[in-house]
Amino acid sequence: MTTEPTEHPTSTSLPFEPEGVTWTPVSRRLASARLTALALWLGPLLAVLVVLALTTGASWLWVPTGVLAALGLWGALLVPRQVRAMGYAERADDLLVRRGIMFRQLVVVPYGRMQYVDVSAGPFARRFGIASVQLHTASPATTASIDGLPPAEAARLRDRLASRGEARLAGL
Repeated sequence: MTTEPTEHPTSTSLPFEPEGVTWTPVSRRLASARLTALALWLGPLLAVLVVLALTTGASWLWVPTGVLAALGLWGALLVPRQVRAMGYAERADDLLVRRGIMFRQLVVVPYGRMQYVDVSAGPFARRFGIASVQLHTASPATTASIDGLPPAEAARLRDRLASRGEARLAGL
């Protein structure tokens, strides 16, 4: 009985790490924005539960308070890791967008398939100095977005992707 040697995948052979790709990370300010949003949602709820538990003396109110506090702590630990896992890479023929820690995702968008590129920043994102770039392709199921870019980088990427998309579309 012979056994074939098993090959262990290297980091360059994994589907989420294409060979020869240099990833551009998103801004760390995205983590600050997401943590602030988490605090704005959980903080008042925690405060109300603590006040109710203290004023009423109902000991059962400490259970949802503890659960909410644990969720807040888990989110505070998870958000920075999620932001570090996000990035994009421009290649000659396509744009790669990756995200995720446990549930990883790699989206490859060929420049010739792009129809238009959106840049958006609401009041909250502007406060943190970040913007989002969303790519719309010929297929409605295939859209990619890059959150947490500095506004100047978002504008540069929008212009570059639009010009590359037009150049590839003209060649069809």
